[in-house]
Amino acid sequence: MSEKNFVDYVKINCRSGKGGAGSAHFRRDRLTAKGGPDGGDGGRGGHIIIRGNKQLYTLLSLKYRKHVIAGHGMSGGGSGSTGVSGEDVVLDVPLGTIAKDAETEEVLFEILDDGEEIIIVSGGRGGLGNEHFKTSTNRSPRYAQPGEDGKEEWKILELKVLADVGLVGFPNAGKSTLLSSISAATPKIGAYPFTTLIPNLGIVSYRDSKSFIMADIPGIIEDAHQGKGLGLRFLRHIERNSALLFMVPADSDSISDQYQILLSELSKYNPELMDKPRLLGISKQDLIDDELKEMLMEDMPDDLPVIFFSSVSQQGLTELKDAIWKAISD
Repeated sequence: MSEKNFVDYVKINCRSGKGGAGSAHFRRDRLTAKGGPDGGDGGRGGHIIIRGNKQLYTLLSLKYRKHVIAGHGMSGGGSGSTGVSGEDVVLDVPLGTIAKDAETEEVLFEILDDGEEIIIVSGGRGGLGNEHFKTSTNRSPRYAQPGEDGKEEWKILELKVLADVGLVGFPNAGKSTLLSSISAATPKIGAYPFTTLIPNLGIVSYRDSKSFIMADIPGIIEDAHQGKGLGLRFLRHIERNSALLFMVPADSDSISDQYQILLSELSKYNPELMDKPRLLGISKQDLIDDELKEMLMEDMPDDLPVIFFSSVSQQGLTELKDAIWKAISD
């Protein structure tokens, strides 16, 4: 998917339909000259509905649709007939999409299941017909309720990528190279920072016909939680991953320091991320020998699995997939 086609944030104006008016009708036919009230209710206004669609991976279809307008309900009729409801508008979104109120930034809901439907803006209720207002003292009410007005609200839809494991690391840590070497994904790869500007997903084959989904998250830099380097845009995609694979190159000045910076950025952005299973992958193993590897192991954190690997020479990839499977299974 090209970068311009990956849209993970849209702001839309939603206008639900107005409810139809109730009817102030009286029963009249060839046998009844002065029948009682039989006005029906008005139809409800159209809802605006968000629906999960597992075939979608971006909010591109909504990027240029700034105004979403549902239909109005029809008025009620005689013989107690209810007016036709206004036409609903259903917006298909990828799984992992959250809806927010644009003014308060309040999270309204999130879509996690295929086919799941949630009303984001409800239509106005239809007015009651005059048959509802008949009493023992007022047998011929000549009034009915008007329909309820629809609502006009600005909403934000924000996509957070759903995956089993997310790759977390600085730019040029080898995340895209790893994804391309163990899956059929073809992310953009280059020897310069921020080659990856959008999350990339790949399905990784595992033993006994099993598989898991890996997400290549664009590189994080220090103070990303404050928005540096488009950090806030990138960090939200980490929230929906079951496990996190921190990646640090073997030729880094200090693997431990880089890991701690990455961990700190995630913690400052959302402390709940610290509850996710974590692994530390040391990429570019082909650049070091066994003696240097043993020296580096002495400086590794001891509270999570550490796996050395090389995407180029294919070293350690089986062990890496075993560790990832164990993390997401646990």
